[in-house]
Amino acid sequence: MAVDPRARTSNRTIGQMVVVGVIASAIGVAWGLYIDWFPIQGSSQAKKIDELWDVLLIIAVPVFVMVVVVILFAVRDYRQRPGEELLDGPNVHGSTRLEIIWTTIPAVVIFVLVGYAATILSDIEEAPANAAQELKIDVTGEQFAWTFKYKGADGKDVNTTRLYLPKGRSVKFNVRSKDVIHDFWIPEMRMKVDAVPGIVTSYRITPIREGNYPVVCAELCGLGHSVMRQTAYVQSADKFDAWLAKQSAPAPAAAPAEGGGAAPAAAIDAKKLFTDGNGESIACGSCHQLADAGTPAGGVGPNLDMVLAGQSADMIKESIVEPEKVATKGFPPGVMPPNYGETLKPEELDALVEYLVTSTKK
Repeated sequence: MAVDPRARTSNRTIGQMVVVGVIASAIGVAWGLYIDWFPIQGSSQAKKIDELWDVLLIIAVPVFVMVVVVILFAVRDYRQRPGEELLDGPNVHGSTRLEIIWTTIPAVVIFVLVGYAATILSDIEEAPANAAQELKIDVTGEQFAWTFKYKGADGKDVNTTRLYLPKGRSVKFNVRSKDVIHDFWIPEMRMKVDAVPGIVTSYRITPIREGNYPVVCAELCGLGHSVMRQTAYVQSADKFDAWLAKQSAPAPAAAPAEGGGAAPAAAIDAKKLFTDGNGESIACGSCHQLADAGTPAGGVGPNLDMVLAGQSADMIKESIVEPEKVATKGFPPGVMPPNYGETLKPEELDALVEYLVTSTKK
């Protein structure tokens, strides 16, 4: 019985596709697993998320290779040749069995992957067994800075523009926004969530590695979006407890002014006011570099050591309460909040101005 040569050609083509597909898939998977896609794993959740990525990559690469290989072989074998421009293609009937196969297999793969991803999501969102030991931090985003609120040992609120986290302890972030949509993200921790006006979103992490990690906004939120950055300081549990106790310690009583008036500006810790704010306003140090305060470069605002050097107290005060009148070249208008005259008490504003005059003298 003679064998149809077209069947031999078809079988040979399928064999070639299988060989090419297997080799290309093996190379693609090995290369994908070798690439260092992410920063170091800074939380216990990061390891599970990275494993999910690897599983998805192992599945996705062969699927992509299979589709590309079939397309390339089809182009080679069924391309139009010279003289065939007016010919119709062969009358090919569909294959019910093939359609069932290529519908069932992807459906099963998707079902399995969705189930696996749901399991990972459930694991990383699971609350710790001892919920009372979990640290809860309120995170507030606003153009263009992050502020954080803790509960001190005495139960009072501790407001700061610097994020400190204890190693090995579950932390739950409750995230809010004062203005537009932001996105609270620490890349090394892998977790992120939108900060949406009017609602509270949340996620939890357990830091596993001490160090300093960038906090960024991952949602386009305005002119200063690219520099809406802070730093997460992961410390040992003892160091974190000491830091929190220091932050929640009562401030020393200020000597009353003569005549019973407001406390003098000198009685206010202006450096702390600059770096941490007063709980109502964005801290200056979250946006501006100042050597004396140790605030980092690259903020949304100018370097104060440069722009304030030689300026009088009145000029500095005006730049705080009316920022649009004193714009700095190279920085767009509308970035600095215009309400410091309302969120800072008069004595706080005076102390801040005095501190900036003194610390920027050359």
